[in-house]
Amino acid sequence: MTDTATTSGSEAMDGRLGRPFLQNPTPAPSQDHIREDIQKKYKHAFVVHAKQRTSCLSRESDNTPSFLGFRNLMVLMLVVSNLRLVLENFKKYGILVTLSGHEYRQHDVLLGWILFLLVPCHLLVAYIIELVAARQAKAAVVRIKKNDNVRARSTSQQREHRTFQLTWTIIAMAHGLNATLNLAIATTVVYYHIHHPGIGTMCELHAVIVWLKACSYALTNRDLRHALLEPTGSPPLPELYKKCPYPNNITLRNLSYFWWAPTLVYQPVYPRTNSIRWDFVLKRLSETAIGVLLIWILSAQYAAPLLQNSLEMVSSLNLGAIVERLLKLSTISLACWLAGFFALFQSFLNALAEVMRFGDREFYSDWWNSSSLRAYWSSWNKPVFHFMRRHIYAPLVGRGCPKVVAQIAVFLFSGILHELLVGVPTHNIIGIDSHASSYCLQPLTHSFSA
Repeated sequence: MTDTATTSGSEAMDGRLGRPFLQNPTPAPSQDHIREDIQKKYKHAFVVHAKQRTSCLSRESDNTPSFLGFRNLMVLMLVVSNLRLVLENFKKYGILVTLSGHEYRQHDVLLGWILFLLVPCHLLVAYIIELVAARQAKAAVVRIKKNDNVRARSTSQQREHRTFQLTWTIIAMAHGLNATLNLAIATTVVYYHIHHPGIGTMCELHAVIVWLKACSYALTNRDLRHALLEPTGSPPLPELYKKCPYPNNITLRNLSYFWWAPTLVYQPVYPRTNSIRWDFVLKRLSETAIGVLLIWILSAQYAAPLLQNSLEMVSSLNLGAIVERLLKLSTISLACWLAGFFALFQSFLNALAEVMRFGDREFYSDWWNSSSLRAYWSSWNKPVFHFMRRHIYAPLVGRGCPKVVAQIAVFLFSGILHELLVGVPTHNIIGIDSHASSYCLQPLTHSFSA
């Protein structure tokens, strides 16, 4: 009896001593709890500076802070400062954006529509030329296959190759004449007979696009014909082209698709989507309309009066006032450029690609993150970049031309295109604008050597 009581007492004592199998112990207070207790009791005496620390903007700081708040602050300041300019412009000029302020001569509109409808006819002429060339190529292949003797077939193939070279010279001259007439007629009409710069720009831009497409159509089919006549001596064609081998691609349907496709580089086959999302098309077209409207408002309400007020300063060569006007105009120009870029490359081209079920929609890349001019010029306008690299730079380098000479050729070609698109519609072909724009495009040529 006594032993039992003694054992029970010992077990109870063991429980008080904190044996885990008999009773849960009371947890020891943590440092945070102790600190909270001290703060409750001594509210003015708790420790603030307990360890060595550095300022977050110092080099010695272990963690680099985020600057997202500064970016948001700069955006807010930019919006507020531009709102001030908007209010100042409204108080000074009132509302200048009116439909009656943009007068379109009926003569300009009529000529614009005629050019817009006639320019694509040069693509039809290019199709007829290629159709004749394709029939000649198929007949040459049939004649080569008729020779059972391997040696005779090789001799026949060499003879057909020489005939092909002569034929291609004639075909190339026909394509060159057709493309040159397209650009020459459109440029002459725009420069001498269309006086509205907006209508003239649209007509000249359309003519340049059709000219680039016709050149790409002719050059690509030339290589495809060469691969058909010499399958062993030519490099293998891309796997994608096997879905529509030459000359099955020489059809009006194939050319019509290329005419409307948002690309300047011809391929017999393009990656295609499965269906058309009409809600997507409607959204992109709405964005395009908003972008065009924004450019119109910025040009009429802000750029026009600013330029008008700057004429006297420019004539008097007031350098300080000219610099001040240029800084003001730079903000408007940048806003117009960004609105035009988004409206064209993001909205309109995506809407057109959706209607055409065009799969490759990398019309630009993240040029706003470019660390150099070279990266910028090769990323902000991918359709033009692909054309120049495929049809100008790569063929010249492939034929042994030095890279510097090929870059100069791209440089000159860019200058001529910008002169046509800027100088012709504004009736200001003096070489200065073209040279300046081409000089700015010089970094583009260096991107081809990558």
